[in-house]
Amino acid sequence: MGELFKDKVVVVTGSGQGIGRAVALAFAAEGAKVVTNNRKPGSTGFVNMTAESYAALSPERKKEIDEIHAGIQGDAESTAKTIIDRGGEALPLYCDISKMDDVEKMVGKIIDKFGTVHILINVAGAFGGGNMHEMSEAEWDRTTLIKPKGYFNVMKFVVPYMIKQQYGRIINTTSKAFMGDIIKHVHYCAANAGVVGLTRAAACEYFHEGITVNAFAPWARTRASHENDFMDPGGRAIPGQRAFPSAGVTPDPEALCPFLLYLCSEHAKNVTGTVFTLAGNEINMHSEPVISRTVCKQGKEYWTFDELVKEAPRALFRGYQNILFYQ
Repeated sequence: MGELFKDKVVVVTGSGQGIGRAVALAFAAEGAKVVTNNRKPGSTGFVNMTAESYAALSPERKKEIDEIHAGIQGDAESTAKTIIDRGGEALPLYCDISKMDDVEKMVGKIIDKFGTVHILINVAGAFGGGNMHEMSEAEWDRTTLIKPKGYFNVMKFVVPYMIKQQYGRIINTTSKAFMGDIIKHVHYCAANAGVVGLTRAAACEYFHEGITVNAFAPWARTRASHENDFMDPGGRAIPGQRAFPSAGVTPDPEALCPFLLYLCSEHAKNVTGTVFTLAGNEINMHSEPVISRTVCKQGKEYWTFDELVKEAPRALFRGYQNILFYQ
């Protein structure tokens, strides 16, 4: 077992399975005391496959997806048990992080056990799809209450301990969907855009307290990846575009962990407020959002419509490509 994070207390939300589980095991392997978390005991079931989608599958396809799920399901306790069986220390805690009172109680239990929190990795999330104009309030809330609200809840209660010790590392999980997406899921895009805003704002607020806050957009083989291979993407993506890559070409979650370990190490103590996309051996750092072009009228008179019709195409929109060009 390594000692890179020996005696550090690491909280990993959404660590019952998938990416969160891989992250929890990676930090435990480097000597950290890991708090594992998910909403409730047992697997949380499908990520984005609805009951209707599952019912529409043939018996053979149902058996296939059931077998895949059986092999990758887990919860906070099963992840903690694996850590303990490997000689590490772990504390499993069930908590719906979208509920502030429950998060406060969870953090209280962590402090009672370990006295502080050094590192927080927010991986918990919810996924969904559908047309915006047909989306229910419940569907919107299901996705956006975890991100960014749930992430805010956990950060709110662990940051005071990080300030006290003048040290902390926070990594939030976002998605490339924060920039908009060919897939029809505005709630998911909005949730992940909120994570980016939360991350950047907290990075500015707490850097001088010794705390860094970054975000990563993962591409990894998870329950969602497998489910997507069993779902008809019709109506979920812009015509002519494939909505999801096949799980067969998607990297394992473990491939994400070395860079996350790096971000939490002293080697990255000045890296904060930054968004990364991680895909196996490919690590991408997103640029800062900057003004790309400006058109300005001299004098005290405001623009007129006719002036903009003349000037905007050649000054502001020269070489312009709309969002669909980048998807």
